[in-house]
Order: sequence, then structure tokens, then C-alpha cells
Amino acid sequence: MNTTVDTPVDLLALVDKPLGTSPWIALHQDDVNTFGRITHDEQWIHIDVERAKAGPFGGPIAHGYLTLSLVGPLFASLLNVRQASMIVNYGLDRVRFPAPVPAESRVRLSATVASATEVPGGVQLVADATLEIEGGTKPGCVARPVYRYFT
Repeated sequence: MNTTVDTPVDLLALVDKPLGTSPWIALHQDDVNTFGRITHDEQWIHIDVERAKAGPFGGPIAHGYLTLSLVGPLFASLLNVRQASMIVNYGLDRVRFPAPVPAESRVRLSATVASATEVPGGVQLVADATLEIEGGTKPGCVARPVYRYFT
């Protein structure tokens, strides 16, 4: 955990503050294959290792939505609100995929609080989140997730 506060109201003081960086996690080919099977997106650039080696990325890449799905759990490793009774993923304001994430690479998330506002029963937090690819020059995903922390 990189940032810990006691209550959702304490989030109001975190605007423009970095929350930290998550641990690196590996994105294995098996994860990419499973995601493709579950979402019915089994395009060769993701799951056909041999064909993908000759393709535009030099190997298989993770689905953009797979990399996006990692934002939630990695964000949870950045921020702990001790007295939140419930945390709700309220959505996303923006999402981009600046660089493909190669299968078998490692990624990690860093985030800064863009805004925090009171809402009925708690606080809504909007973050600027960046999913970095180990050894990469561009991020695999940049997003603005919106969470609601309830008292």
C-alpha cells in the first residue's frame, strides 16, 4: 500500500498528490489466451504466438481491455481508506492505449489524484492512472478511473 488515509473525507486533501506505484505484475500468454476466450476476441495478434512473431508487434500482445482491467486491482494496491464501508468503481472518464503490451511482459500502475468531491454518503475520487510497461518508452494504458468511497 502506498497511500493510506482514515476516512473517505480525508481523500479531499489528496488532490494533485501522487498515490505511489504498484508492484510489477507479469502478463503471461496464458492470461492473454484466457481473456481472449472469455471475451470472444481471439484475434491472432493476441493468441497465435507463431503468427504474431511475424506480425507488426514482433510477438503476441495483450488485449487493450485486458490491460485496462488491471487498473482496478493495481489501483487498490495504491490507496487504502481504512474506514470506507464500500468502494465502488464508478467508471472511467478517459482511456487510451499508447503502446501495445507484449505478452510475457511486466506492468505496474502509478496514479495521482485528479479530483475528489463529496457525494451523498462519501467521496468521489478521479485519478490519473498510468500503466507502465517494464522497459517500454510509452505506457500501455493511461486512464482516468472514477471511484466512490463510502463512509
